[in-house]
Amino acid sequence: MIGLWDTTGNEVVKALAAERRSAGGVASGLALTLVAVVEEKKVREAEAAATIAAAAHPCRLLIVVRSDLEGRSRLDAEIVVGGRLGPAEAVVMRMYGRLALHAESVVMPLLAPDVPVVTWWHEEPPDVIANDFLGVVADRRITDCAQAPDPVAALKQRAADYAPGDTDLTWTRITLWRTLVAGAFDTTEERVTGATIVAPAKDPTAWLMKGWLQSRLGIEPVMETTDRAPRMHSVELQCANGDCVRVTREENTALFSRTGQEDRYMPLPKRPVGDELAEELRRLDADQIYSDALGAMAGVTGLDQRPPMRVHVWKDPALAARADEAGAMAGPGGTAA
Repeated sequence: MIGLWDTTGNEVVKALAAERRSAGGVASGLALTLVAVVEEKKVREAEAAATIAAAAHPCRLLIVVRSDLEGRSRLDAEIVVGGRLGPAEAVVMRMYGRLALHAESVVMPLLAPDVPVVTWWHEEPPDVIANDFLGVVADRRITDCAQAPDPVAALKQRAADYAPGDTDLTWTRITLWRTLVAGAFDTTEERVTGATIVAPAKDPTAWLMKGWLQSRLGIEPVMETTDRAPRMHSVELQCANGDCVRVTREENTALFSRTGQEDRYMPLPKRPVGDELAEELRRLDADQIYSDALGAMAGVTGLDQRPPMRVHVWKDPALAARADEAGAMAGPGGTAA
């Protein structure tokens, strides 16, 4: 590992090239560049997840940590090639002051040549991805609405701000659920007339499951809230012939029940973030099934018809924070209280 403190982007580029040569790595073996935007307290989590994902998708990992926007501009960097982060080439960059608002000036020269760029926010997702140049430059963008204060509202915002190439780990977390539900109809062609989902009120996976069923089956699933389980508890489908199909979570297994058949237990583990990230990195094109489910969930149509490219819209969060503070201090007449 090489540590550079109070350095420059040019020095980071030189150090990465030197470390790669000494470790015997070659940039041509990389499948993509993964840019992770992370809070300081979640850097280790992001490194662990990226290590799992990099085992399946060799990548150059660029971790961007933005801190202290009001302080002096400074860049600290750690460069790791083939070390604790597995086979990945990794650069952990901690940016302070105004430099943190222009992270692309350091990141762009570090992108691996001629490979796709994926940006992953391992923090509360941005309301508008176009405000972050690291999202605009990416071919694929991965958010995680579960990290927002209101995950369901954040998921609806993802629909409002959607562009082809966007995805969210909420979608990945219902992959096993969707597999179990879809597999129930491998041996029957009965039409589904209704569905019921039991889950906590603020579980985004349940709402996205609702959107998926609605977009695929043309029905309006019923949401039943519960406080008995921390995550989505069950999905039940009613068929035209009176049969009922039900998948119920029990710890790390799912109880699969169907009218006229014996109950079966199927695996339904809670996967680590690294496995979820690796699944999303398998595809670098737009996920139309996800866009259909997200649109149905949020009541927005035509998501897959939007332009895939975004135009960067500059927003200074430091100025916005000061404006909000000034507005809060203003009295009813608009003057300072």
